[in-house]
Amino acid sequence: MNFIAFDFETANFQKHSACSIALVMVKNDEIVGSYYSLIQPETNFHWKNIQVHGIHPEDVMNAPKFPEVWERIKPYFKENRLIVAHNASFDCAILKGCLDYYGLEQPHYLSLCTVRTSRKLFPEFDNHKLNTVSDKLGITLDNHHNALDDSLACAEILLYQAKHFGVEPLKKLVKVI
Repeated sequence: MNFIAFDFETANFQKHSACSIALVMVKNDEIVGSYYSLIQPETNFHWKNIQVHGIHPEDVMNAPKFPEVWERIKPYFKENRLIVAHNASFDCAILKGCLDYYGLEQPHYLSLCTVRTSRKLFPEFDNHKLNTVSDKLGITLDNHHNALDDSLACAEILLYQAKHFGVEPLKKLVKVI
């Protein structure tokens, strides 16, 4: 399998409030690279979000704003490229919100959600949160809600699912964005 797993953390509940992003590149069923950046959101932080991910306003003071980060990662969001996230509707909405906020062109790509694949393939799990699925599958998740650690776990979940169930059941859950 070839895909990009990604994850955002946000400063607040606004769709353009990304404060960190990570991408994990998978080629031929192997993790071959990663990218992580803090992002300076042009909005305030909500205390609840800080409590979840531990990123504070002072942590992103010198970080690039989203358009600069987008220039670096845009090549990964190619048409027909599979982009994977755990709770993809959230991460894809944040990407869309940031692009809309800055008036940047929306990419077209294929999306797959490992929450959805986990619900389908592991209905017996108590829940399908990233930390629960990772734990049940023996996947390391050192720092939950760190975008890079979450992206790595997401990539490992999909690789596990493809290895144990094949890619056919996964293909049925791919969405075109």
